[in-house]
Amino acid sequence: MDIPKFHETFVPILETLADGQTIQHKELLNMIVKKYYSQLPKELLEKKTKTGDLLILNRIAWGKSYLKKAGYIHYPQRGAVQITQKGKEVNKDKVNLKDIISESGIFNFYKEEKAKELEDLEMKGSSPQDLIETGFSAIEAQVKAELLDKLKTIDPFYFERVILTLLGKMGYGESIETSKTGDGGIDGIINQDKLGLEKIYIQAKRYNENKIREKEIRNFIGAMSGDTTKGVFVTTSEFDQQAIKKAHDAHHTIILIDGKKLVDLLYQYSVGVQVQNTYEVKAVDDNVFETN
Repeated sequence: MDIPKFHETFVPILETLADGQTIQHKELLNMIVKKYYSQLPKELLEKKTKTGDLLILNRIAWGKSYLKKAGYIHYPQRGAVQITQKGKEVNKDKVNLKDIISESGIFNFYKEEKAKELEDLEMKGSSPQDLIETGFSAIEAQVKAELLDKLKTIDPFYFERVILTLLGKMGYGESIETSKTGDGGIDGIINQDKLGLEKIYIQAKRYNENKIREKEIRNFIGAMSGDTTKGVFVTTSEFDQQAIKKAHDAHHTIILIDGKKLVDLLYQYSVGVQVQNTYEVKAVDDNVFETN
């Protein structure tokens, strides 16, 4: 007997939530352990991760996270979990890791060469270093996907502040929020020098699905009114091809930041994320054993 892998908790989670009740996160984890895994030896039930969390609860929590991304469960309120209609209707005998990953879009969102490695979470024949790096990549992709979800739901004015905070951390100078009405499409101004002689205008659009179109880029350029030739247009969605072409062909220097690039930058500059755990990987120091 062994502690279940995270994807082996998918069905127990769905079965526990099957009646449609809203259950608190911690209560759900404990219910699943009691109903499905109480027969495990005590030493396994008490086994902990390197950061001190109970391993079995950690595995169930990861299973819950993937089911949420795939739309089988949702969080109706803070700290609570509930099954969705999709979760009620799914054939539980066919719930598997491959399909959950495909439906969740976690790795479609973060498309890089490592995507194929990320999909194979049960790699065989990998070195410990491979497993560490794949694990970190999977966690990073998950965090970025969740971060983008958050950005799409926050207040638009607060979203503008997040963008200005990010650009400040990137070293682009002091920023000024424009007034909320009559700003001509400009959400912020960055002074690249202390006298404000060099300015960058900022436009931030918090969209869920709609793409930024050419008209919005044209309006942004017009709103710059000769004060500057530099602008940054940020969105949580994407830019269509005509918008990209308009920005590229403009006499101004217009930088476009879509949702994927935005969360990459937020993650890199630690805006909206924080370090949760730190792991040390040690190797033998050969210098200690030098005899010459």
